[in-house]
Amino acid sequence: MTDVVKGVILWCWRKKSGIKITSPNENLCNAYLKKANDALKSMNLNLSGGLYDWAVEAAYYSRYHAIYALLQKCGIQSEIHDCSIVSIKYLFANKISEELIKELEETKNQRKNLIYYVNREVKETDMKKNFETAPKFVLAIEKIISELKQEEIKQIIQTLSSTINKW
Repeated sequence: MTDVVKGVILWCWRKKSGIKITSPNENLCNAYLKKANDALKSMNLNLSGGLYDWAVEAAYYSRYHAIYALLQKCGIQSEIHDCSIVSIKYLFANKISEELIKELEETKNQRKNLIYYVNREVKETDMKKNFETAPKFVLAIEKIISELKQEEIKQIIQTLSSTINKW
């Protein structure tokens, strides 16, 4: 990873609500996976009601809760979304494809454009892709979580700790 990404990790470490190392927590992991799947249900309900901005919101949160479950599985927490995302990029680059990371970031931008601004539009084709790929994203992260071994978790924490201590 680049020094820029490592610098962002360090910035996140120094923020009060940024990256923190805790204990791996299977219960929180499962709770966030439930939230991810509930967000998928919400996405579908909003879609059927024609509430596309809220469907985009739910599609983003399905992905965000899935990655947050992965972080909790490893004993990492962050209340800042960008810090959670950069943590995933940095610590799971060998497990999560660049395509999935790009999808997460694009969905985050769609959410921002539709929820925070009334004069910004998102292409219908982009929203449709977002809605179609959200369940696949959650499944991909669930698979990573189910296959993650204790030794890998220790290595992930070691990588994060050494990055923080190096700077």
